[in-house]
Amino acid sequence: MFGRMTGPWVTRAVFPMWLCLLAVCRSIPTLHDRDKLMTLEQFEFTGGNLLSTEKEIRVNDILMKIKREEVAEGMETGKFPPAMHFFRAKQLIEQSRVFDILRKMPKGAALHLHDYALLNAEWLVKNATYLPNCYICFGAAGGTRFHFSLRSPQKTPAKCSQWALLEKYRRQLKNITEFDNSLYRNLTLVTENPEEAYPSQNVIWGRFEDSFKAASDLISYAPVFKTYFYEALREFLRDNVLYIEFRALLHPVYELNGTLHDKEWSILAYQEVTTQFQRDYPDFMGAKVIFSVPRKINNSEMKTAMYEAMKLHTKFPETIVGFDMVGQEDAGHPLWYFKNELLIPTEAGVSLPFFFHAGETDFEGTSVDENVLDALLLNTSRIGHGYSINKHPTARRISREFNVPLEVCPISNQVLLLVTDLRNHPAAGLMADGHPMVISADDPAMFGARGLSYDFYEAFMGIGGLKAELTTLKQLALSSIKYSAMSVEMKEESIKLWLRKWDEFLDKVLNMSMWDEL
Repeated sequence: MFGRMTGPWVTRAVFPMWLCLLAVCRSIPTLHDRDKLMTLEQFEFTGGNLLSTEKEIRVNDILMKIKREEVAEGMETGKFPPAMHFFRAKQLIEQSRVFDILRKMPKGAALHLHDYALLNAEWLVKNATYLPNCYICFGAAGGTRFHFSLRSPQKTPAKCSQWALLEKYRRQLKNITEFDNSLYRNLTLVTENPEEAYPSQNVIWGRFEDSFKAASDLISYAPVFKTYFYEALREFLRDNVLYIEFRALLHPVYELNGTLHDKEWSILAYQEVTTQFQRDYPDFMGAKVIFSVPRKINNSEMKTAMYEAMKLHTKFPETIVGFDMVGQEDAGHPLWYFKNELLIPTEAGVSLPFFFHAGETDFEGTSVDENVLDALLLNTSRIGHGYSINKHPTARRISREFNVPLEVCPISNQVLLLVTDLRNHPAAGLMADGHPMVISADDPAMFGARGLSYDFYEAFMGIGGLKAELTTLKQLALSSIKYSAMSVEMKEESIKLWLRKWDEFLDKVLNMSMWDEL
């Protein structure tokens, strides 16, 4: 299935053509070689060497006709969603026919996600905050914190008002809808004026962390924890995502009486919910956890974390599939700072896969910027973001030659101020070169997105441009299964399921087109 030397030309002999193109590249090309060079570029593009069936060609014709129309409209009106901030573009994206098609597409797996930003924040507001015994306090800067308790919590977070029972507080309000909308805004980064609200990366990361803390207060309450995860799986499946992997800090989960559950309780809860979800929805292939720690911890704490990660991976190998560090990369320790601790599994003879965030920075030449190369030296299985890899040709070459993919998260990179116009995302050059990558959503709940379709839209329309066709989408979906932490057997089963879903998707697009023509 993977690495086949085939092309999107059904009636042509691909190998002779490929050799012919190579011959052109080995000599100085002339004007007469333009068509061959254009074909070669398309062949090297992500998905350019995949074989297309007659049905796929028909669907591609439909998709690309709509895509060209929407790109032309964006050029004419000046409102091209990938060139706009996602908070302003979201409504336009939802009106797009391309987006409608992408939502129907089986996207394979989402491999870069975080535990407390999986499910849309509206669910938390409408469900978790309406449960009995939910207390709230308001921060001086406008944020909120929550806690479930039989009585008013004794400890109040710094710079927060006194705790108020939310049920009682709501009864005193004249406009509950507006209040709930404010809670939603505090649980996300969504705002009408992002440039004014977030003038720098440090400002938005501070707000980002505050929102995570607020969400964590709600989700880490035991009666919410399992239901939240189940609903998150349903939201991804509804978006035609068949499998997920997510980074989890495995914070203590608490009961109403103050009892705290440990990491193993959370892991067993994730297993239980996933098993039940698969019984309810047999087409869902599963969910796995990448145990993570904050990258601001010290060496001693990292040493403890490594032994804990090894223990959890050994005890729950089907659920805990690896290790990572999370948090703002520029503000945390670089990977090389932890090199001795990160070598502990190897020295102990324990196989603990790494899935390192690396290169999520605009700064070049710093110790943090070097994380991209250090991640590869430490044998990472995938590179989270890898935004700066184009500045590191050696790292880029190693990543390509040893098939270490980037987890590209377009919306996250834009909202967190790495890039303004997604047409200028570094992954554009990587996609043109067929570099191994997958598309993921990072923290969709924080960005007001749902599932994976919004990020696929940004990648397909903005990063890939008009060269990205149906075969690009197909390759990205297949790559997400290939580069997952699933077993070989599970990957084979997932590919079979995905191919069936893909064929159904093609029929849906063709049927949509038939209705348009009537």
